[in-house]
Amino acid sequence: MREDDLRPSENIEDRRGGGGRFAARGGGLGIGAVLVLTLIGWALGINPATLIGGAEMVAGGGNGAYQSAPARTGTPNDQVGNFVARVLGETEDVWSAVLPAQANRQYEKPILVLFSGATRSGCGTAQSAMGPFYCPLDRKLYLDTSFFQDMQRRFGGGGDFAYAYVIAHEVGHHVQNLIGLLPKVQRAQRDAPDRATANAISVRVELMADCFAGVWANKMNQRHNNIDENDVREAVRAASAIGDDRLERQSQGYAVPDSFTHGTSQQRVHWLTTGLKTGSMKACDTFQRQ
Repeated sequence: MREDDLRPSENIEDRRGGGGRFAARGGGLGIGAVLVLTLIGWALGINPATLIGGAEMVAGGGNGAYQSAPARTGTPNDQVGNFVARVLGETEDVWSAVLPAQANRQYEKPILVLFSGATRSGCGTAQSAMGPFYCPLDRKLYLDTSFFQDMQRRFGGGGDFAYAYVIAHEVGHHVQNLIGLLPKVQRAQRDAPDRATANAISVRVELMADCFAGVWANKMNQRHNNIDENDVREAVRAASAIGDDRLERQSQGYAVPDSFTHGTSQQRVHWLTTGLKTGSMKACDTFQRQ
């Protein structure tokens, strides 16, 4: 993917450098505990950051101190930070045109927070092990760019367009928030009769964000003609690699559909390509279409 023509956004809050971490005399959480809490959060419809943040405080025995690098605002100068800023800038330009035209809503630009290790968010503690996420409470996106390396090493998916897809997916959640979907989803999950039903709602939300990422890519390519078949294959490979069924088989040897929160590999690829082919938000109604 060529990003030279993309306008870099200044809506970046860069907390990297020294990074953020908990220094607790009682000992912090290991990555295994973080992953378990993340899965529990997904299963219960609770933002994993909230659970992890509380657990960190308990693990520290109340004596922990949060350490964070001073935030820098604006477009980062380093290569990775500048790439993220350019992708974010293009999401701003695309959705500022698409959202009023297709949903009769004005687009409000979110802040993207870059961090290393851990940082605070409006939804609790952000940990790199959780992967990128969107917090609807402060309307910010959180990204530890080491996730891009994880995509290559652990998930077998990498490349600039695949990384752009990850950012665009989180922006897709911001779009869902702006159109009023996320509050409705949260109420529906609270009222769900069981965990499997709540998880199924989460899957629909995540697949729609995949589709919105595809809509963004469609419009970006119309504007810049900057992606090709190889780029699309990169994104498809990334979407397939992070399907719930594939991740569960890798971690435990089998998949449990009722526990899925993001969708299968096939579903994620289908909805990403649906948005990419159509460029239409209406085509992304995952609650009405299978």
